[in-house]
Amino acid sequence: MTAPAEGHAPGAADGAADPVFQAEQAHLSATYATLLELGRDAARAMGELAADAAADKESMAEELATNYATWDDAMETHADFMALNRIIDGYNLSHSVQAERLAAVEALLRQPYFAKVSLRFREGDAPKDLYLGTAGISDAGYRRLVVDWRSPVAEVYYNQAMGPTSYEADGRTINVDLLLRRQFDIERDELRGYFDSDVAIQDSLLLASLSRQRSAQMQAITATIQREQNVVIRHDDVPTLLVAGIAGSGKTSVLLQRIAYLFYRNRDTLRPEEVCLITPNPVFSRYIANVLPDLGERNPRTLTWGELLAPLLPADRGVGEGSASLDDLARIDAAVASFEFDPRDFRPVTSAGVTLIGSDAVWKACQKFRNVAAGPHRVSLMREELAKRLEARLGQLAATEAVQNEVAALSIEEQLRLFGETADPVDEAEERALALRYLRDRHADAPGRVERDEWLDVDRVALRLLGDPGLTSVEWVYLKMALTGLSDPGAKYVMIDEVQDYTAAQLAVAARYFRRARFLLLGDPNQAIVEGTASWDEVRAVFEAARGPVSECRLMTSYRSTPAITDLFASLLPPEEALEVSSVQREAAPPEVIVAPDGDAWAAELRRVAEEAAGAPGLTAVIVPYKSEARRVARTLGEGAVVVGERDSLPDAGVAVLPLALAKGLEFDRVTIPDASARVFPATDLARRRLYTALSRATRHVTILADGELTELLRR
Repeated sequence: MTAPAEGHAPGAADGAADPVFQAEQAHLSATYATLLELGRDAARAMGELAADAAADKESMAEELATNYATWDDAMETHADFMALNRIIDGYNLSHSVQAERLAAVEALLRQPYFAKVSLRFREGDAPKDLYLGTAGISDAGYRRLVVDWRSPVAEVYYNQAMGPTSYEADGRTINVDLLLRRQFDIERDELRGYFDSDVAIQDSLLLASLSRQRSAQMQAITATIQREQNVVIRHDDVPTLLVAGIAGSGKTSVLLQRIAYLFYRNRDTLRPEEVCLITPNPVFSRYIANVLPDLGERNPRTLTWGELLAPLLPADRGVGEGSASLDDLARIDAAVASFEFDPRDFRPVTSAGVTLIGSDAVWKACQKFRNVAAGPHRVSLMREELAKRLEARLGQLAATEAVQNEVAALSIEEQLRLFGETADPVDEAEERALALRYLRDRHADAPGRVERDEWLDVDRVALRLLGDPGLTSVEWVYLKMALTGLSDPGAKYVMIDEVQDYTAAQLAVAARYFRRARFLLLGDPNQAIVEGTASWDEVRAVFEAARGPVSECRLMTSYRSTPAITDLFASLLPPEEALEVSSVQREAAPPEVIVAPDGDAWAAELRRVAEEAAGAPGLTAVIVPYKSEARRVARTLGEGAVVVGERDSLPDAGVAVLPLALAKGLEFDRVTIPDASARVFPATDLARRRLYTALSRATRHVTILADGELTELLRR
């Protein structure tokens, strides 16, 4: 089937005259009806399973008798319990299968599929049509109804041209002939249009999607993934994948689709809590929160740098205290390489005002393992020893008359909370057991203090080894990692978005803390908007040192901004990079530049522009370089100005004022730069990057004002 004339995607109005449209609408209607039936079947099966499970548990509970009188009786009782557990596990598994099927149906009912490929697997065979959707599902007869976009065969849709091609599946290369690549515009059971295309970049439905107004939540790009994006999404597992992309190239969308792809490929072995996504700020975290759930996946752990670091630091230390360099971290490594503990390096473990393990006891535990080199291995042995000593200490206290009197004096409510019944011990053993349960509750924080190595005085070690009484937060965590082996060994994948915003020392801490994880690093060197962050070469060097060779990809096509806006922000790039930048968006109004001769004229123009934007559809961002500038602009705009802070979510429409640090990674229908004067954006490299970042947030419209002389960066 050839594409409609000039790439036209027929809609319902002209589809009546198009037999292809009619056939595809009929297929969609049939698929939708089958999905509804599958959903009803899954819901009914879940209800029947719940009823059967309840009946079986009740029946077996009545028959189950606990008898431990003899060894044989005990073994028989154990076997009965194991049989009951197996039955319950079987019900749980069946319920999970049906629940997963129902979730897939619910996702597909919004859009059953978005594409179709026709493949010939052997010469002379009839072509096989495959419909691709956000989830995969088969009908009651196990016939594949919709193919998951992450399945191996979907590779031919995303990454291959027409004709003979291949894809990899289960370690084998499958050769096929791609006869048709068709895209659909579908909502529920209505076919709005279709388009046949040879390669993804000539995608009319992509352009239609890109032309829609932006919302307060990022949307999945599954149906419009382009070839260069697909390379990143389906990239082989490597220790570190570093992705450099221009503004608007879809880096964050690609990152989220990569996570969804990894969950699919490692369905039985990868859990959401084993994936960590480090995002620039809380506003951004909320902005992307719905993408993976809309794809039928749970969100991974999503943290800002501060949220990652805070639990690793003492309660009285801020996450952003001071800066550190790689040389500072190297000095720590050198000092720790040949050190020995000192008695004054330790402190007591206390809880509720009671010393449970004295510092002298910690020193004794250290000496017990003095034949092991000081460092993570010895600390691990000490940790185990101190956990045993803590339990022994609680046991000693439980035997004291004072603690037992405290238990006897507990209110009825407290006794019920702690013991599930009123305390009425029949002998000394039961009295001690109750007292121990009471102490474990009272000192519930103590095991955590031992596990977190709070008995080690890191500041004292820093003073003794480095002569530094006040380490920065990054140095402090790095020293504790070097001393104790502090890490998150359970993380399998770590994604860092806007990687150019981190210092080399911060990245070195992340590489060491997530010591078993594979990293995906995405960013744009030209969006480094703070002094002192790592250059692209430094990012690469940090992970080469920590993980070995670094794989790299580039994304040089803008899917966000119109050609005119893309040309504008590309003019701020180094010439050799600007030549590689392109846009696939449709053209729109050119950027508007307004230079006001004085402050009064500037304020009047700003208010006029904001009023016009408030009446336009979509969301307009007034982006200022710093928080202080946001207050100035908000005062000028008056009461109607909505200022977005770190704790706020973006509004769905209207005009929002926000500092550049919060706007990073986001996109808006309209962007206003309230003051692009030489005072705010001097002719420096940092100002160039900040202006590039601000301008590239816009999809359709840009307005630039200047209070006085326009910055030299834009005069050309």
